[in-house]
Amino acid sequence: MEWFKDFYQRIAMTDLSPWLEVLPAQLKEWQKQQHGDFNKWVKLIGKLPETQPSSIELNAEVRFGTESDISEYQSKQIEGLLKQFMPWRKGPFHIHGIHIDTEWRSDWKWDRVAPHIAPLQGRKVLDIGCGSGYHMWRMLGLDPEMVVGVDPTDLFLIQFQAIKHFNPDPRIHLLPVGVEQLPDLRAFDTVFSMGVLYHRKSPIDFLQQLKMQLRKGGELILETLVVDGDEHTVLVPGERYAQMRNVWFLPSCAALEHWMHRIGFKNIRTVDVAQTSIEEQRSTEWMTNQSLKDYLDPDNHDLTVEGYPAPKRAVIIAES
Repeated sequence: MEWFKDFYQRIAMTDLSPWLEVLPAQLKEWQKQQHGDFNKWVKLIGKLPETQPSSIELNAEVRFGTESDISEYQSKQIEGLLKQFMPWRKGPFHIHGIHIDTEWRSDWKWDRVAPHIAPLQGRKVLDIGCGSGYHMWRMLGLDPEMVVGVDPTDLFLIQFQAIKHFNPDPRIHLLPVGVEQLPDLRAFDTVFSMGVLYHRKSPIDFLQQLKMQLRKGGELILETLVVDGDEHTVLVPGERYAQMRNVWFLPSCAALEHWMHRIGFKNIRTVDVAQTSIEEQRSTEWMTNQSLKDYLDPDNHDLTVEGYPAPKRAVIIAES
């Protein structure tokens, strides 16, 4: 697809060029297995009007343009098209006065993470499991050389491209591949992985995959679900955790730091721990399905409906 050709050109003469040995074939295979609505979604993106945002904001929020940049007809047209890509889970985004009020207040997570990371200016940044790319835009606001996101979910790629339509910055790219498809690039200065570890059946292998993307001395920012306890504490839930089927391992911060130390990470530190509130994750006009409040014990929000500790998320930073 045209979406990926610019990325190929941008990495061809860099230390990311070994990726080109496998990526085109992977994306060709991905095209054979696309979501049934994918081509329809692409056509809808093609109907988005061309606009000229009078301003672009990436630091305090993700905001492209103002309401006065476009006509009332264009505003209704844009909102109607963007709603074809529901559910919107990570955000929020503001497009010419249209507020995409996503399920997650991902800006709150970014506010917890950002004060602790090394400056991103001039760095190559990878976001593994990036979703629709909200945090990538916030990373872009810190002036990196390049931000690359990987996530195999087709709808997230569509949502990212719909947002990028209004700010086609050549430094930001999303590729529909999984972490297990990444070669050992050892080339990124910073790697983010936020909200992925607990979905992996083999967390140690996953941490190793993250390490293999970083140059020597590069920085990992890992955000994941945790439980209270010592370095031996790991919750392995039953069939569901907070109604999610694909949750495998919830370690304590001490256990997670121990795992990371065992595979060679250095300068490991937990910089933030916060319980997720029903204000941070909730149903909205842009995500009308059930959300966190439906997954917690109605009489005790410190427990899930299954009786496990309610979601608590930690940010761990380390060096390769």
